[in-house]
Amino acid sequence: MSSETYSYLYEQILEKGALDIYTEGIFMKKNRPAYKITVLCKEKDLDKFTKLLLVETSTFGVRYQKLKRVMLERKFEKIETKYGNIQIKLGYLNGELIKVTPEYEDCKIIAKKENLPLIKVFNEINCIISEKFFFNC
Repeated sequence: MSSETYSYLYEQILEKGALDIYTEGIFMKKNRPAYKITVLCKEKDLDKFTKLLLVETSTFGVRYQKLKRVMLERKFEKIETKYGNIQIKLGYLNGELIKVTPEYEDCKIIAKKENLPLIKVFNEINCIISEKFFFNC
């Protein structure tokens, strides 16, 4: 399959409501290099994505399996930064706050607007998060 196809495929799959998609480099029978495409979707969408993979890729078959997922309880807040209010995601396990992360899209907008490296924006906001929720930087 041509490498240009993967970009188009990703767009189609995400636009049609997949939860996520990723590829992995693998070796198939006779030691042939290939890419394994994994689409995470709701069970009700299985037929839709199976058809899409069969029509849009070079594959002759699709394997699928049911997966279980364990998730942190999520809450969202806004925090004040020198760039303005930023949305953060808080993750709780059995009622205990164990993870706080800035929202990627907010950081991306700031990085572009301020002409800063994205990693610098993440680091600055993570320092604010650490001081507010965990410890001083």
